[in-house]
Amino acid sequence: MASSSSDNRPISTIVIVIAMQTEALPLVDKFQLSEDQNSVFPKGVPWIRYHGVYKDLNINIIWPGKDTALGVDSVGTVSASLVTYASIQALQPDLIINAGTAGGFKAKGACIGDVFLASEVAFHDRRIPIPVFDLYGVGLRRVCSSPNILKELNLKVGKLSTGDSLDMCPHDEASIIANDATVKDMEGAAIAYVADIFKVPAIFIKAVTDIVDGDKPTPEEFLQNLTAVTAALGQTVAQVVDFISEKCVSQL
Repeated sequence: MASSSSDNRPISTIVIVIAMQTEALPLVDKFQLSEDQNSVFPKGVPWIRYHGVYKDLNINIIWPGKDTALGVDSVGTVSASLVTYASIQALQPDLIINAGTAGGFKAKGACIGDVFLASEVAFHDRRIPIPVFDLYGVGLRRVCSSPNILKELNLKVGKLSTGDSLDMCPHDEASIIANDATVKDMEGAAIAYVADIFKVPAIFIKAVTDIVDGDKPTPEEFLQNLTAVTAALGQTVAQVVDFISEKCVSQL
């Protein structure tokens, strides 16, 4: 993703975009962050910012909040895009981390509880069968190169595919296979799109809650494993932040 002189100065401000409160709160506790009482976001939006200083880093966890009508987490690409844009404008981060749970594919070696660092991201539900528009729909993007994080933390690496549905219809499956994805989520490629516009480096950390090509129904398996896998996700994100401390983007 971005490559500029900012790659060679120490990272100071991090924005961590997390779609679900269950995923966010363990990290809020870990980094001892406080909820923003004077929001940096426009009046009336449900978006929540937790912030504080951890080691030498200004940490901002951004959660899109609860849907104002239905009271559920505001998951998906629309909310993710909006909060990423607003966070970049308000906070001018040096690095964006998108952390969250995801479905994994056993055919690609994914298991429940595995934590992946995405090597690239793309969409699987934006089908536009017109030349060049088809490539725009897929929206393939490389992510911030982070070979030292991979080596230091011994994380798995795989391609991430994003769509706005928890289930997987045949059309989505074909696109996911074409994307060569190991994990699928509902936010990553949208966050990458916004980060790329503003040339903010971004990395994507995804923990597997359900096996998409397995035998169990996805909603059931997702809910069954959410708590335990969220703990694994939180541990990995904390390790990544510890590694980032006092480093430049080019050292990741």
